[in-house]
Amino acid sequence: MPDLPTPQDVTEAALFSEGWDAVLSYADLCTAGSVTAHQLATEAFTLGMREVRAAASTHVRGAGRRTARLPTIPALLTAVRDTAAAWEAGGQGHKLDPDLRLWLNSDAPDRFSGPPLRRPVALRGLRDMQEADASLLWLAEVEALPLPAVARRLGLDPTAVAGELDQVRALFRDRCHRAHLDTPMDAECRSYARLLDAVTRSAAVDTPEDLSRHLATCVRCAEAAACLRLHGGGLPAALAGGVVGWGGLAYLERRRRAAEVRLVGAARPGADAGADPTQDAGRGRAVRRGLLATAVVLSALALGASLVPSGGSGQDIAAARDDRRPVAGPGASLGTTHHPLPAGTSAPASPASAAPTSGTGHPTAPQRREPDPEPQGTSSATHRPARTGAPAPTEATTCHVTYQLVNQWNEGFQAAVTLTTDHALADWQVAWSFPDGQRVGQMWDATAGGSGARVTATAADYDKSVAAHASVSFGFVGTWRERNRAPHGFTLNGAPCATR
Repeated sequence: MPDLPTPQDVTEAALFSEGWDAVLSYADLCTAGSVTAHQLATEAFTLGMREVRAAASTHVRGAGRRTARLPTIPALLTAVRDTAAAWEAGGQGHKLDPDLRLWLNSDAPDRFSGPPLRRPVALRGLRDMQEADASLLWLAEVEALPLPAVARRLGLDPTAVAGELDQVRALFRDRCHRAHLDTPMDAECRSYARLLDAVTRSAAVDTPEDLSRHLATCVRCAEAAACLRLHGGGLPAALAGGVVGWGGLAYLERRRRAAEVRLVGAARPGADAGADPTQDAGRGRAVRRGLLATAVVLSALALGASLVPSGGSGQDIAAARDDRRPVAGPGASLGTTHHPLPAGTSAPASPASAAPTSGTGHPTAPQRREPDPEPQGTSSATHRPARTGAPAPTEATTCHVTYQLVNQWNEGFQAAVTLTTDHALADWQVAWSFPDGQRVGQMWDATAGGSGARVTATAADYDKSVAAHASVSFGFVGTWRERNRAPHGFTLNGAPCATR
């Protein structure tokens, strides 16, 4: 196993610390144990830093337009994915997550290493930006760092960084729009290119039904829609899924949780600012967040199908409807909208618990350990006891459940469940029954279980405790056939729960 490279200066030392944290977090998702995660992270970090240094050196000596390359952290994450592929090809695949092995042996990896014009739009758009702009976008959207921290990291004016981020988002949209137009398309996709650009510019427009149907069945156009639609909070998921590939959504959720832990630790009275961040990691605090092999595609379709009518229309939409021919250029200047952190991009349930109801046909993954939700090496200010099993029924529990159908497309849907309890809970498990044979696939902020029409959602370790009169939410995507009526028979820890 190679030794980690040595930082060349103080600036690179800070970059090493930040990059290693991200690499180890993603490597932990890709492997089946902490020892192998460290091995994969070390090998990938060494490879990635060598490539980053080589690219930087080439850029300094070169003339003319710069060579397209990723910012440091996504470049290092790509090195993790490439190293995992090398392990699989070299007979070390048994060290990897089973779902990752399924993904590596499918056609999906070819999109990230094949012909450039067929690679994901988000990957091409990010590579086509100046490195400083791409770094600002990645650190703020995917790594979920507070803007003052991003400003310090990149040497920007803290008072102007929010405005710069809006400009960078618009620039990313412009690059993705160009990349989408350059993608080899069939006649149907090409006919919708101009309309897709117009629809995604504003939230206050109607989405034509024919476009919605097209996005529900065309993965590439749905991915492009997610990148072009700056409002709605879907940009971080589009970036993570389009650049990282397998496990992108789970990685995104880990970085969000890690950022939250850092903020709590920084706000804690008497917190030691000089404490070693590699200590007090708090192992075993959340269930493994491995994605099913189809999670990225399913999420892209959900994002595409989210372009539902929201009232109002624009003249650019009418013009696009009159002439759905492809556009030669990128279009007019793009507006920007500052959006909140996405609420529905959390990682799915562990394969062991979700596979019986996923309907994907994949074999159930073997039971594995329970890693921390944030990257290893990130400190936590709170200690939570280890989970001992399913929660015992609470006799006097008074609760209300709200079920919301967020999106629905051909044979698929996205839903959210909000639980409100009148009594404090130390742990919870919500169950319900589907009336039309629906099946739950990917679930976030809870672990899916159950059999047949009866579904259970067990609290994740980070949101087990619920205060009296407080609420907790989780979401999932699923499949349906002829009908998709709301579920019934909700219970909380075995006791009936009212619905709203």
